[in-house]
Amino acid sequence: METLLYKKENRVVTITLNRPERLNALNHQLVTELVELIEEIESDNDARAVILTGAGKGFCAGADIKEIVNPTAKKLPIGKRYSFFNKLEDLTVPVIAAVNGACNGGGLELALCCDFIIAAKNASFGLGEVKLGVIPAGGGTARLPRLIGIRRSKEFLYFGNRIDGEEAVRIGLVNKAVPLNDLIIEANKWAEELAGQPPLSIKAIKYCVNVGMQMDLLSALEYENQAAATLFHSDDCKEGMAAFIEKRKPAFNGK
Repeated sequence: METLLYKKENRVVTITLNRPERLNALNHQLVTELVELIEEIESDNDARAVILTGAGKGFCAGADIKEIVNPTAKKLPIGKRYSFFNKLEDLTVPVIAAVNGACNGGGLELALCCDFIIAAKNASFGLGEVKLGVIPAGGGTARLPRLIGIRRSKEFLYFGNRIDGEEAVRIGLVNKAVPLNDLIIEANKWAEELAGQPPLSIKAIKYCVNVGMQMDLLSALEYENQAAATLFHSDDCKEGMAAFIEKRKPAFNGK
């Protein structure tokens, strides 16, 4: 892959957006390769957690404007009902965005599709589409209010201003902000702990939260109940309970 770097170690997959000369801006090739890689990870039973980060000084500066205005360039598949953003959000293993710098526009929308965001303290976050005469088209108006509330989201969206990593933690956009030199170390720490959790439980929790957020409360509770009942018959459940009784570390196999 030309626009992505890929590494797997200790059941943790690290994906690095690799267009540093363009602050890892999203273009057709990067998106196509990212979708292919997501599909590979989905079918890899040994992949238990993912870290998504950026090469160079930025995480992702958003859509590549030069490509968008080029009439001969292939366009980003953003307007489709099921976009590459959704594919990342629906990946059944937990995904950590390790934001090392600029995280703006489509870059922030990409991070919003991850389960967790860990940021460098000096990273920057913003949705500046309004300054270009457009609006976010990758879920910014839909996902952000569900995460940080309507009023703060409108402030982001109407003004198009940016905040740093520490402010992003304060408003609930980011899980944790650390010095840049500690970013990947912290992300790996989280990912390796997640990789040791029972994969079926993580998958079920992720679905219950993501799908439940789109339901009324009673429907979400019923969905949760069905997922819990299914997990109760799994090998991982039997192993987890046996290990608890025997006071030993469980060995989950994802079955």
